[in-house]
Amino acid sequence: MKTLLLLVGMVLILEGMPYVVFPESMREWLRKLSEMKAEHLRTVGLVSLSVGLVICWLVQRSNSF
Repeated sequence: MKTLLLLVGMVLILEGMPYVVFPESMREWLRKLSEMKAEHLRTVGLVSLSVGLVICWLVQRSNSF
């Protein structure tokens, strides 16, 4: 449970950082994102999810970490 809570905290840190450092750029990026077609967003989300799963799988299988 501790590892899960640490992971959630780290995700929130990484997600919040661009808003603190580049608020105007993030506003513009979010405007562009809201104008994208749903199919494109779904594809980007699927690719991101797949890359994340592969990274997690590789880290779990590797003895390097």
